[in-house]
Amino acid sequence: MKVILTQDVKGQGKKDQMINVSDGYARNFLLPKGLAIPADAKSINEMKNKEAAAQYKIEVERQAARDMAEKLAALTVKLTASAGTDGRIYGSITTKDIVEALQKQHGLTLDKRKMVLADPIKAFGTYHIDVKLYPEITGKINVVVSDK
Repeated sequence: MKVILTQDVKGQGKKDQMINVSDGYARNFLLPKGLAIPADAKSINEMKNKEAAAQYKIEVERQAARDMAEKLAALTVKLTASAGTDGRIYGSITTKDIVEALQKQHGLTLDKRKMVLADPIKAFGTYHIDVKLYPEITGKINVVVSDK
């Protein structure tokens, strides 16, 4: 008997997967406990629609990440900091500072955890920072740190 699982079943399959099991197992265990539904035309169609909707959502998110990567590549975030006599910045510039400056200067909102910054910035200059927007999609943002 073909059934569509409504929850993960150990040894059988994952949620929303169509499997073939014995009639007794389906009637006596899976169906009464609500772990599966019979695989009729309606439920198969619903399963395919869910898969198509999930695929569409992923594609929309991927396209939004590509658009954001293009926007970020064209932008430059300017930060100012005070420094001592040796040219080193008091404190450091972190991803939080960069995200706040990006919001103020360009109106774009990013999550600070998506920025890849090995060490905080402690010197003046121009930096190219990677931003992980989506799996396999990485943008670059230009950051210029100057003296006040």
